[in-house]
Amino acid sequence: MKRILLTLAAALALAAAAAPVAQAGFGFTELEVQSEAQGGGSATQAGSHPFALTTQVAVQTEVDPDSGKVVPSEELKDLDIAFPPGLVGDTTAVPPCPTPDFLAGKSGECADASAVGVAEVEFGEPGKIVHVPLYNLEPGPGEAAKLGFIVEDRAPVAISVGLDPDAPNNVVAHATNVSQAIFFFRAKVTVWGVPADPAHDSERGSCRLEGGNCPSGLAEEVAFLTLPTDCGEPLAFGFRADSWQNPGAFVFSEAVMGEPGPPQIPSGCETLGFEPAISAQPTTTQASSASGLDFAIDVDDPGLTDPAENADATIRRATVTLPAGMTLNPSAAEGLGACTRAEFAAETLASGPICPAASKIGSAEAESPLLKGELLEGSLYLATPYDNPFGSLVALYLVIRDPERGILVKLPGKVSLDPADGQITTTFGADPFPIPQLPFSHFRFHFRSGPRAPLSTPPECGPHTITAVMLPSSGGAPLTTTSTFTTTSGPGGGPCPAGALPFAPGFEAGSASSRAGSYSPFQMRLTRSDGQQEITRLSSILPPGVTGKIAGLTPCPQGALAAAAAKAGSLELALPSCPASSLVGHSQSGSGTGASLTYVPGFLYLAGPYRGAPLSIAAIVPAVAGPFDLGTVVVQEGLDLNQSTGEVEVDGAGSPIPRFLQGVPLELRDLRLDVDRPDFTLTPTSCETSSTRAAVTGSAGALASPASPYGATGCSGLAFGPKLALRMKGGTTRRGHPALSATLTPRPGDANVGATTVLLPRSEFIDQAHISSPCTRVQFNANACPQASVLGTARAFTPLLDQPLEGPVYFRSNGGERELPDIVADLQGQFRIVLVGFVDSHNGRTRTRFLTVPDAPVSKFVLKLKGGRKGLLVNSKDICAKKPIAHLVLNGQNGRRSVRNQAIAVHCKKKGKRG
Repeated sequence: MKRILLTLAAALALAAAAAPVAQAGFGFTELEVQSEAQGGGSATQAGSHPFALTTQVAVQTEVDPDSGKVVPSEELKDLDIAFPPGLVGDTTAVPPCPTPDFLAGKSGECADASAVGVAEVEFGEPGKIVHVPLYNLEPGPGEAAKLGFIVEDRAPVAISVGLDPDAPNNVVAHATNVSQAIFFFRAKVTVWGVPADPAHDSERGSCRLEGGNCPSGLAEEVAFLTLPTDCGEPLAFGFRADSWQNPGAFVFSEAVMGEPGPPQIPSGCETLGFEPAISAQPTTTQASSASGLDFAIDVDDPGLTDPAENADATIRRATVTLPAGMTLNPSAAEGLGACTRAEFAAETLASGPICPAASKIGSAEAESPLLKGELLEGSLYLATPYDNPFGSLVALYLVIRDPERGILVKLPGKVSLDPADGQITTTFGADPFPIPQLPFSHFRFHFRSGPRAPLSTPPECGPHTITAVMLPSSGGAPLTTTSTFTTTSGPGGGPCPAGALPFAPGFEAGSASSRAGSYSPFQMRLTRSDGQQEITRLSSILPPGVTGKIAGLTPCPQGALAAAAAKAGSLELALPSCPASSLVGHSQSGSGTGASLTYVPGFLYLAGPYRGAPLSIAAIVPAVAGPFDLGTVVVQEGLDLNQSTGEVEVDGAGSPIPRFLQGVPLELRDLRLDVDRPDFTLTPTSCETSSTRAAVTGSAGALASPASPYGATGCSGLAFGPKLALRMKGGTTRRGHPALSATLTPRPGDANVGATTVLLPRSEFIDQAHISSPCTRVQFNANACPQASVLGTARAFTPLLDQPLEGPVYFRSNGGERELPDIVADLQGQFRIVLVGFVDSHNGRTRTRFLTVPDAPVSKFVLKLKGGRKGLLVNSKDICAKKPIAHLVLNGQNGRRSVRNQAIAVHCKKKGKRG
């Protein structure tokens, strides 16, 4: 940051050298950099402070044909020098020379204490050499540091020093618009590692010009230069320059430290210290709560400025793993933006923030011992998922910008999420983006707090440990360090949970309109509080009479559901996998911790058979929230009717509600289901109080069975006047076995039939000889009733289904609960409904009662009982002699009754032909 590589000397030299382009060509010669120990020899100990760093630079020359003199081919205009990563200088080690003093045009006007080295400059003509002091100058706006020297009181050369904004953020020096007043041929610049060292007194400042001994005047010796702490690679210095004659036509060259002799490679990295420490604290001590995070890395490195010590290794890579249970907070997605890779690349010192404000999730601060307490401030941005250097779902961008000092550091951070439990691991310095080798004393990250904070604290109270693994620049073994924080209360400051998390979900359900016998959307809402087990499964039983009109719908194919599950959420939103003819409703899923949730819309489709159920409901939720697209969630649940009551049953035992998507926790807190297809869901025609029942499973296995009261209104206003036609055919004589058919025809808009009672004429009895082989309940449940138990057939037509339900009518034993077996109509089709009629004798007449009829609209119901040898009924007299009369009692679901005596139509032969 304010460190200047000794190579600044090279910059100075180059700034003093003009490069030829005419005949010899524009370029550099004699590029040399040497790290020197006191008394001679090489200084290569990593992290040490060399006695001096000397750079020698010469430029191409040519012979002027007019004068016959040797001149620079072209005059240097701009010079840029890139220093090796990790080679730094501390310009705060000596006081800066004020700019007015330096520009006064007199060598030595700056105080001797500001001297950091010397420059040997060949200029004007070959062989003309001067030795001038090199000073630490007062940096201007946009400069981290500045060095300079003056040639013969008339040519000030100033070098601006800063950081390369691109990785690896090495120190760079710039000399722009170099004076054309003097021809520069060569410069040999020496920068002292410890400027206050008395060994430099004879060459310090004015003493370099006038001779003598000039003490530094500093109270203590402070290191100015520090060699890199990365061993094994030669240190290369890059040079780029153009000329006044050809501005913008840059030439490039490179110098390796130590050459033309053996390269000087830093060594002794194994001796370097490395002891960074971390501290971390969420912004709340409550469990299962939205939280930010304050995270800091602290480094104590006295060897960085102590001339007698070596600097510690810097951090090349830092990997931080949050404790299990501390996950991303889905609440943060609402309103969250993301910074694209192009926007991150466009961040410059001059641009101001380019990443959208909505993508900022935190701030950063950095301090360096070289800045003497000055603070560098920055921002943390969420990178666009998958459009980032790691191609990952989650990544971070760190941008530290200080236009005043000319410092810009941009570093991407990789975030990995455990797909099983969402544990977060963040790495800065992941290949190929190492952390800049710039020493700092403190680095602090603050992730924003509040209801949409990016993190959720663990669900349990107690201590939680954050682990950091840091790799040193020296190539040594990684250092593992930890920091522990403690959650002390439950959500909202309540008590800490003891043992397994509680599970008491809230549940509400009902029709949008309670008017009986009408079409109305049916709505269901399931909620969960923070600190409770997560919702993983939901089954429900709708109130009796709440039914859906399946007729005309096309179930979504199973292949389409599989295709949806494999699609990106955005693609599913744009191109739904299921046909519109299968859409029956919508959903809203609220996820997150804290008071503010992120809601994601979804769709409810009618689908085909599933896990033994004749139909199913598929919830398709494109998991798109904020900048995240986590794919498409498909949860399929069996859909069936209770075969006795006709209640709609939704079985969630099949596919669970996922807890994590690509490592992002769903934290489902609020699930709203709205079956809102027009003219699809019917309300009951019974106004008796009932309920919607649910079975909800928690993530730790807890089971809750909430219920929501339900009641329709206005039932008494529904009419009830169904027609029941009875007919006998064949076997009309005494001891004959007539066939009996009953056709029930309700009126549209009336209350549904709730129960029927039929008292047959006194002439009709049950033939005991024909009921010797009733079907047992075990046989019935196994669909294995004997043929002899079949009494006839039944068929039910309903506007809710495309096809009628139909099936055999059995005589079925009842385990002794009643004297006679039951008449059971086994109606099958898209669903199975079993109607059970109780048979007994009442006032000497055979009575059949169907006391539990599902509250569903039926347009026609036809029951046919066999006659003849398999007939159930036997005549006690000739039924053609007198028209038989049945007694009917029909009960509506709304409590209304229709009671009447009704003649049975008998198909009699003409007189004289009856038998």
